[in-house]
Amino acid sequence: MPGGRLTQQDRRQIALGLADNLPYAEIARRLDRPTSTITREVMRNGGPTAYRADLAHRATERRAHRRGQAAPRETQATAQPYGRDAEAVREFAETLTTVFMASGLPKMMARVLACLYTTDSGSLTASELAQRLQVSPASISKAIAFLENLELVRRRRDEHRRERYVVDDDLWYQSIVRGTRSNDQFAEAARQGVAVLRPGTPAATRLENAARFLDFVTESLIRAAEQARDVLYTPTETTSADGDAEPPTDPR
Repeated sequence: MPGGRLTQQDRRQIALGLADNLPYAEIARRLDRPTSTITREVMRNGGPTAYRADLAHRATERRAHRRGQAAPRETQATAQPYGRDAEAVREFAETLTTVFMASGLPKMMARVLACLYTTDSGSLTASELAQRLQVSPASISKAIAFLENLELVRRRRDEHRRERYVVDDDLWYQSIVRGTRSNDQFAEAARQGVAVLRPGTPAATRLENAARFLDFVTESLIRAAEQARDVLYTPTETTSADGDAEPPTDPR
């Protein structure tokens, strides 16, 4: 039923839609489901080229069985601050992971980033990440190295000299600036191509137009990012010694 768990027949309809190269939004519309549900279902079961309905259904049943077995232990471990629903938080973390995967991140890197973004402190140690995600420290180390290379996380040491991995508001600004570098490289190469292909020729004109377009878009993006950083960002909550965010002070 709409809003409930996907059935095996639903998954077969998803597989048929993928075979017909339908976008996720269209598949979701036909099944009367949110697009995010279809995206998450496909990405967690091999992606659009490897999705198999029966295999996905069995994998989901196995995950549900494992969660059922681990529920008593996890109930205490996943207690949430601010009165949050622990299951809703877990589902959202999975959705965020799927979004990151759809943008090109490998699954483990996407899980680590989603875990950091759904943590009030915005920072965790390697051992805390490994415990929360139930993976090996080696997996965390590899994921962090990958994310650091993309400047999606940064390291810092707390007062106990523990190394923590951090996400904060400024990372999105840095991500936009980094993303414009490839535009700059192409624009510069295009301008070199204009000279080689001779100005005024069709090929040179095409490259010149591309360079001008990218110059304009890049400058506009950086200006907008700088304005947003100055105007929209608000101070985040302070972080306590153990890395957990302190609840807001009651003004009364």
